[in-house]
Amino acid sequence: MKIQQVNNAPYTIDSTAHHRFDERNTVFVRKLWDCEAIFYGKPEYRSNPEPIVAKGLDHFSRIDYARMMAAWDMPHLLGPFQSWQRLAEKDRAERALGRLQITDTSAMSDEVKRTAKMFGACLVGIAPVDLQWVYSLDRNGEPIQIPDSFRFAVVLAVEMSAEAIATSPSYRAACATAMGYGDMAYVSILIAQFIRRLGYRALPMSNDTALSIPLAIDAGLGQLGRNGLLCTPEYGSRIRLCKVFTDLPLAADRPIDFGLTEFCQNCMRCADACEADAISHDPLPSYDVACRSNSPGILRWAVHADRCYAFWQKNGASCSNCIAACPMSQGSLRQSVS
Repeated sequence: MKIQQVNNAPYTIDSTAHHRFDERNTVFVRKLWDCEAIFYGKPEYRSNPEPIVAKGLDHFSRIDYARMMAAWDMPHLLGPFQSWQRLAEKDRAERALGRLQITDTSAMSDEVKRTAKMFGACLVGIAPVDLQWVYSLDRNGEPIQIPDSFRFAVVLAVEMSAEAIATSPSYRAACATAMGYGDMAYVSILIAQFIRRLGYRALPMSNDTALSIPLAIDAGLGQLGRNGLLCTPEYGSRIRLCKVFTDLPLAADRPIDFGLTEFCQNCMRCADACEADAISHDPLPSYDVACRSNSPGILRWAVHADRCYAFWQKNGASCSNCIAACPMSQGSLRQSVS
């Protein structure tokens, strides 16, 4: 497979049907209000471990449960620091230095990417802020307004453990997911603070505020796979995404196309591995939606998120079967980019 930089992102949108997505329609918020959802009113999926641990299954032990829950403590603790406000006042040196004047946006972009990788990101790309990917309303029903000056999104990926993900759908794999969320919060916070200390504004975010996958595609990190996740040449879908919107002058990256859509047409491994029957076996992508948590007007294989989340509740841990099964998750393809 050959990786090519392209001028237009490798997705197709029907502008007559597509509109900004309401965050309240994600499964994680619908479980609180959507009485028609099959998971409505049920306990949080990690809240009843006793019968699961009692089965004595591999990677579902009492220790595995404690490890998973400890890993989830980190994103919960860091969440308040993903603030739209800087976390510390300017010190004397910063005031004396003033705002960094940017004369070479490509060089500045390289510095941002270098810094992000120092802070723990495995992949970094820069995209224009496209408002169609910003949620219309947040989970509380409040309109989301992004200032016009925030022209660029720094999109960051963090790697999840291949060894742990291979044990999906276990507590051990769920621990890798939780660690990914902690890393997302940590890296996005630090990059936002780095940009602020250069004299510019930054908005760090994980899954909130805007859709991460299309922004990552725009930033040249990968393409959308059959499993509904970003697939990258380096790690497949074995990553988690976060982003930082900023008014720092940067140079946007170009999207890439490495033939993933054509590959996914013939490869059904993620769909075969899905115990919830949530991933389509259709040979071609379409504009069909599978449930309320799908955004309309996008050509892709729509994932039935309701079935996916209902399986999490039955399983007692999140699931990464589709990630573990994907051949792209096994090794790097990015040898050269044309």
